[in-house]
Amino acid sequence: MKLKKELLILVDENDRYVGEIEKEECHRDKGRLHSGFLVMVTNAKAELMQAKRSGEKKLWPHVWDGTVAGHFHKGEDRAQGAKRRVFEEIGLECRDLEFLFKIHYQATFKDIGSENEICHVFRANDCRAGEIAPNPDEVSEYRFSTIARLRKAVKAAPGEFTPWFLVAFKKLTELS
Repeated sequence: MKLKKELLILVDENDRYVGEIEKEECHRDKGRLHSGFLVMVTNAKAELMQAKRSGEKKLWPHVWDGTVAGHFHKGEDRAQGAKRRVFEEIGLECRDLEFLFKIHYQATFKDIGSENEICHVFRANDCRAGEIAPNPDEVSEYRFSTIARLRKAVKAAPGEFTPWFLVAFKKLTELS
């Protein structure tokens, strides 16, 4: 059985749709500008859930990220796409998803590939599901941290975090 290739949404610098491209092709060399998202799930104590990327990931394996990072499907509502991916990656259903801001970043991972993305950052404050159930193809472990503790961890070892999380976390803490 042939697996269907994932198509990413190419955008211009104003985040307007310009086409589609296979995921692997999109991340070659310096990367093609595409649309994606980062969701930061918080618990009742206002702690932020971080997920360590699985070793199966080609780009930034075994590195801490926000809760869920992903890509929208063509024609998909942005919030619905983010909610879909939260459920696929960690098994939570988000009811209260708040759009925070967009960031543009470009980062290269060794000689393997690059991200060049306009990233929509969301916060999920009210997720329901019982237990967190990480998809092992996506997440190897998770933890909850206060913003203060996470600030210290980022300062002490920024290389242990994805580049998009670092940009988004800096902006998030500036807004707080």
